Amino acid sequence: MRIRARSVVSVVAASLVAGTLVGVSGGAAGAKTSGPKHGGSIVYALEAETSGGYCLPGANLAPSGIEVVSAIYDTLTTINSKDQYVPYLAQAVTPNAAFTQWTIQLRPNVKFQDGEALDANAVKLNLDTYRGQNSKISAPLNTFVFNDIANVSVSGPLTVVVDTKGPWPAFPATLYGAGRVGIMAPAQLASQTACSTDLIGTGPFKFVEWRPNQDLKVVRNPNYWRPGLPYLDAIDFEPVTESATQLNGLEAGQFDVIQTSTATSILTLRSRKSAGQVNEFDTDNGADVGYGLLNDAKLPFSDKTARLALAYAGDPNQLNTIINQSSETLATGPFGPGNPAYLTFAQAHAAGLPSHNLAKAKALAKQYQQAHGTPLSYTFLTVTDPIALQLAQLVKEQDAKAGIGVTIQAVDQATLVNLALAGDFQLETFRNQPGGDPDTQYVWWHSGSPVNFSGIKDPVIDRDLDQGRVDTNPAQRTALYRNMNDQFASQVYELWTWYTRWGVGAQTDIGGLTGTALPNGGGQPFALYEGVIPTVSLYKK
Repeated sequence: MRIRARSVVSVVAASLVAGTLVGVSGGAAGAKTSGPKHGGSIVYALEAETSGGYCLPGANLAPSGIEVVSAIYDTLTTINSKDQYVPYLAQAVTPNAAFTQWTIQLRPNVKFQDGEALDANAVKLNLDTYRGQNSKISAPLNTFVFNDIANVSVSGPLTVVVDTKGPWPAFPATLYGAGRVGIMAPAQLASQTACSTDLIGTGPFKFVEWRPNQDLKVVRNPNYWRPGLPYLDAIDFEPVTESATQLNGLEAGQFDVIQTSTATSILTLRSRKSAGQVNEFDTDNGADVGYGLLNDAKLPFSDKTARLALAYAGDPNQLNTIINQSSETLATGPFGPGNPAYLTFAQAHAAGLPSHNLAKAKALAKQYQQAHGTPLSYTFLTVTDPIALQLAQLVKEQDAKAGIGVTIQAVDQATLVNLALAGDFQLETFRNQPGGDPDTQYVWWHSGSPVNFSGIKDPVIDRDLDQGRVDTNPAQRTALYRNMNDQFASQVYELWTWYTRWGVGAQTDIGGLTGTALPNGGGQPFALYEGVIPTVSLYKK
């Protein structure tokens, strides 16, 4: 554990560089004496709508949903540009020596948008709700995420103590939850109805109204705890599912900001930026992993032969060339470059990751047919964006050469997520697993998790996840997660494609795309972590 001092500063390092918590005490950041002006409103085009609403303990939040949530709510911790988990709404988050008890010290004088004070009782209510201990609110997914919390107690007006069932060095990463674990006002948590309709956080913007599939409006929170922020008076979030429509709308002045993970759109934005037509920022740092999500719990993909046949039939290099103009980095597993658990291609292939081999694919497809009495075929679920459909068609053509049949079905992104949750699919286009502490992947791959969409039940993966969660030795944790990565390679549980590059484009009069310094020495925010930019810093020039 590394410790630094800054006044009465507690810096707590979790066991991997990618999962460090830095705890800093002190008051909120001071207001700037000069800089961006206040006022104005913008229209922000998101790449998808959020199905089911914004009652956070039960919400299904893709990056577009997290963008909205980050405007209304704050999280207790956040991730900075150095992959460190730093206190945000909390003033400090400090463990005991065994990492089995965490003390959360809250910032003073913070209020929810309804005027109620943020205190220890409110945070305890939130944590208990997320872990399924509030009978008024449904939290079917987060109950598993927070299952290793044994008890949450209040030890002072602004002090919460969390006892865990075992050592949990990466607990601060869970408090952030990739931006999904916002702190809600007690009034919102009073009933399921209120939770779904009365969105009340401590964030920079206040909820006004939501018209599903049209827009969600927020206005400036005049009592935000970070003096001088936010700059904008209002934001209108609009779901725009087709990347070409986003680009055209930006060019026509219909949108002020657009969010995209489409490589061709990002390349177009870069070109327009060079011509002085737009502001643009993109990165694959800490990127989500793109992949073909396989339902490993049902035929055909419960049979490893079928998974291998698809892996050998597929040619990610060709897909990347055609779809992305070779701009993306091909993936080897659930951990991206920069993560200690990342495997190079040489390491992944040594562990058993297949590479394109049409002869092997044909042989395996025949082997599957002989074993099951029916040709290998499956339904490919994807979203309705034309580029996603083009990708699906290319995969279909690659698989057809190996004698594998593919039926393409296009749905909206919300339906895609819901079908994954229900296990009602064979193969989906998917992206998930952004950078950060490897423990954050526990919920996605452990056999007991409701969001282990593939239905993987692998004792090696379960063991590595369980031991990686409690191990406080950095080298041992790295070894465990690399071993887990090896297991993914050898068993071909998913079909990895590339690490998702996120981009944001904006009109030339929009600034603050990459954020402003975090409070009290927390560093710079991790801009575009899972596709989200900090709306708190956006301004019109």
